[in-house]
Amino acid sequence: MKIYGDLVSGNCLKVKWTCDHLGLAYSWIDVDITQGESRTPEFLAMNPFGQVPAVELPDGRHLAQSNAIIQYLAAGSALVPDDPYLRAKVLEWQFWEQYSHEPYVAVCRFQMKYLGKRADELDPDKVARGLAALQTLDGALRHRDFLVGDGVTLADISLVAYTRLAHEGGFDLAPLSNLRTWIARVEAALKISG
Repeated sequence: MKIYGDLVSGNCLKVKWTCDHLGLAYSWIDVDITQGESRTPEFLAMNPFGQVPAVELPDGRHLAQSNAIIQYLAAGSALVPDDPYLRAKVLEWQFWEQYSHEPYVAVCRFQMKYLGKRADELDPDKVARGLAALQTLDGALRHRDFLVGDGVTLADISLVAYTRLAHEGGFDLAPLSNLRTWIARVEAALKISG
């Protein structure tokens, strides 16, 4: 399997961490989106969305969109609960991550870390929505170790990717103790460092 991605992208790291956790073999192919490498005719033939991550499976088929990719890769593993309700709860968190978390937390991070904006130059609505998402997570983790069930699942992988780097987008995680504890727990479970 080939993974096309950028190691600074939380969405790409979801795929890497899932593969590493499950012991899946892959080749990593760096794609520099800032240089338009995801917009070349060759890349668009593989992934018409023009985004990373994308994977090429051993049989030549391609998949895009981080949460779809990790759902495919983790099928049948402990990262995806057997119970239909718990499996749906994982999906619920993954859909929420892409709609209510990533567009704010990750975008603020991108603007500060890669575009050089100061925190006071960020869109106040994005900042408010990002903070609300982080507070929602903190509340959900008040009485639980992981988002779904008793162990790490794809819900945790999907949400830890950008949450652990939220400070790079100007978000202060100090008051969110449940969230900070969960980040450390997920990082330990997945053996993530740095």
